Amino acid sequence: PAAVDRRVLALAAQVAESKDEDVPVLLLKLKEILNSASLGCKESKKIKQEIYSYDLAQYCMLVLRQDYSRLRGGWATAAQLAEILSHCCLGLEVKEDPEEFYKKFLPSAVDNLLFLGRRLQARFIQAIKDEEKKDFLHCFHTVTDAICWLFSGHIQLTECVLQNDHFLQLLITDDVETAVIMMSVLHNILRVNSPVLLHVDEKILHSVLDELVYKLSSTTNPVIGNAATKLLLSLAKFCQQLVKLLTTRYKGLKVLLSKQWTGKGFDRDLRQLLDLLYLEQSNRKGEMQRQHQAACLIQAMWRGFQTRKRLRKLPQAVTALQRSFRAKRKQELQHLKKQKEDEALKQQMQLQRQRAMRHFHERQLALLEIIHPSQVDKHMQEMEGKSALTIQRFWRGCRARRYFHQQKQSLKEHKAAVVIQRAACKFLEKRRKKRALSPWKDTKGLTDEQRLALKQKVDDHIKLHPASHMSEERSEELHMQAQEKLAQFLLRSSLDRGAAQRREALLAQVNTDVELLMNAPGLAETTEKDLDIFMSRSIPVATKAKQAHNTMLKYTRWPWWKKLGEEFVEDDVIPDEALNAELGTLFIGGRK
Repeated sequence: PAAVDRRVLALAAQVAESKDEDVPVLLLKLKEILNSASLGCKESKKIKQEIYSYDLAQYCMLVLRQDYSRLRGGWATAAQLAEILSHCCLGLEVKEDPEEFYKKFLPSAVDNLLFLGRRLQARFIQAIKDEEKKDFLHCFHTVTDAICWLFSGHIQLTECVLQNDHFLQLLITDDVETAVIMMSVLHNILRVNSPVLLHVDEKILHSVLDELVYKLSSTTNPVIGNAATKLLLSLAKFCQQLVKLLTTRYKGLKVLLSKQWTGKGFDRDLRQLLDLLYLEQSNRKGEMQRQHQAACLIQAMWRGFQTRKRLRKLPQAVTALQRSFRAKRKQELQHLKKQKEDEALKQQMQLQRQRAMRHFHERQLALLEIIHPSQVDKHMQEMEGKSALTIQRFWRGCRARRYFHQQKQSLKEHKAAVVIQRAACKFLEKRRKKRALSPWKDTKGLTDEQRLALKQKVDDHIKLHPASHMSEERSEELHMQAQEKLAQFLLRSSLDRGAAQRREALLAQVNTDVELLMNAPGLAETTEKDLDIFMSRSIPVATKAKQAHNTMLKYTRWPWWKKLGEEFVEDDVIPDEALNAELGTLFIGGRK
């Protein structure tokens, strides 16, 4: 403790005991402490080490995120604290836990400084008065200088600065003064650690290049143009890959630079950048020409190989062509021959039809000469009837065959389903009988240990799920109720099966009767066999049907005035409702 600077100890004690809003003003005393020792000497390094050891540098880093618009000293205090933080970290060598200093403290300090720079940039853009704008610009310049000092002393922080989102947002601005300052910061990064652009993410590199090219294309301010041109020239001089990226990604950049920025006061840098871009373009053109010549050579060799291959296969191709030509010509000749045969057959059929018609007419004339004139009409009616019957017979046969072909697949599927169902029913019946006849078999292969284990599981289950206590009378009553419900269910199921069987029998009878009615011949074609089908074997049923038929015939022969109303109906006449009811009770097909 005796070797520690008393000023550092006193300041650390004051900071620990003060309020948060008073801490930034107290930390300004670090500037006097740092300036008291010469830069680079052992005493300066010792003071910086003590400031870091007593967490004063951490306090400086943390207070940068406060809102200084309400604190004493305002944003100038924040800028001074940023400068103090960079001076504390510059040349500082931490021996105890250096990993925390280099990997946590320094990146956090860079992030807080860039965050403070964003705040100052926003307030500078929003400020109206010139004095306020001048003060904010000075503070912003101080913070950016502190960032430059910080990464110049610790080169590894350049990559951290480029990958920080606050840096890209600071660079992407339309304000001239802050944009020039941020481009100078980027220039210092390239000057300190130029290979850093090869280690950052490609997306970040493209974003930086896009912003620089956008500034060149969207403004005519020579200050912005000079700064952006110098940056692009530094990038092009550093790496040939970046020149290639500029020529491929921004194809109109050369025209933009030569037309818009020539004669603006920085022609030397502009000419150097254009020379590099045109040189890269010429190299690319030469490379493209070499690639084009190589592609042409490869294509020529490939075409020659294909031509020689086709020439070797030419005899086979000629043979195949001749074979296909002969086959096609043979097919055409066969088609012509078949066409001629069809035409000859059609002419022959037409001649046969004409001969048949002529023979038919000759026979008709001969019959007319033989038949008596009074019998001609009757003969013609018989011929027409026979012709109509023949046409009807052929038409019914055609329709029946067409219907049969349409229903053939469905009938086949129906028969297959019936066969499958019959086989399944037999299989289920056999298995049911086998189960009913098979005796109970005891489990085999269980050892005493397994039986004890199963018994233990059963006992554990009974302990976990104890059964509710029930008296013997209650259990007998539940058993009787279950038996009654089971008997009712079995009786009801047997009744349902009987009703279902009766419904199926009635449905089969109705389908049979409907099929008989649909296939019944007309009255003119009815024979005694057809009449026997519709005759009932029951004498009471036949008598009732005959009586109903006679009643209906009598009702149809009434004069019109007897059908006007119910007051003219005679006593022995049956109404329509009764007649319909009587007709509905008839049995069709002689079955009950």
